[in-house]
Amino acid sequence: MTRISRPYILVWTIIGLFLTIGANFVPVYGISSPAQWLSQGITAYPLGFKCQVGAVLLVSCLGGRTAGVLAQIAYLLLGLIWLKIFNDGGGFEYVQKPAFGYLLAFIPGSWVCGQLAFKRTLSKAAMASGSVKLTPKPQLEHLGFSCLCGLMTIHFLGVIYLVGFKMIDLQQSGNFNLLDSIVSYSIYPFFSQLLLVCAATLIAFVLRRVMFY
Repeated sequence: MTRISRPYILVWTIIGLFLTIGANFVPVYGISSPAQWLSQGITAYPLGFKCQVGAVLLVSCLGGRTAGVLAQIAYLLLGLIWLKIFNDGGGFEYVQKPAFGYLLAFIPGSWVCGQLAFKRTLSKAAMASGSVKLTPKPQLEHLGFSCLCGLMTIHFLGVIYLVGFKMIDLQQSGNFNLLDSIVSYSIYPFFSQLLLVCAATLIAFVLRRVMFY
C-alpha cells in the first residue's frame, strides 16, 4: 500500500469536501445518438442525476481512502447539522428520506475505492523476471476497477438502507414502495453513472501520472 503523508491527506480532504458539495449542483448530461447528428444536430439532455458520485470516486482515487472517508464524513455532518447541501435540502430530518442511505454509503464507498486505488501491485516486468518489486503507479484498468467497486458499494449499501427503511417505515404512511425506490435510486441511475466512473478513472489516471504517484 502506498503511504500518503498527513498534510497530503488534509489537502485532499478539503478538496474532496468542496468537490462533493459543488458536484451536487452539477447535473450530468448525455448527447443524442450519432445517427441523429446529421438530421437533428448534436443535442444534450439531462440524465436526471448529479456529478456527486463522480466527485466521491475521483477524490478517493487521488487522495486515498482516508481523505475520501474524511471528506464524506465532513460533508454529511455539514448537511445534517448546518447547510442545505443535499439534493433535497438538509437537516437532521434528512435521515428519514430513502435517499439518505446512498449519501451514507459515500463513506464506505470512498474507503473501498481509495483502498483499491492505492494498492500496490506487481508490474508485468517484475512478474516476468520473478522479482518482487512493486510499482505504486496504477494502470488505467486498475483505477477503473477501483471506481467501479466504489460505485457498487454505494448502491449495495443504499439498497440495504431502503430495505431497512421499508421495515422500520419511518414515514408511517404505508405508501412506500421498495421495488420502485430501488429502480429509481439504483437500477435507473447505475448504468448512467458508469459514465462518471469512466470520467473519474481517466482524470485520476492523468493527474496521478502528472503528479508522479
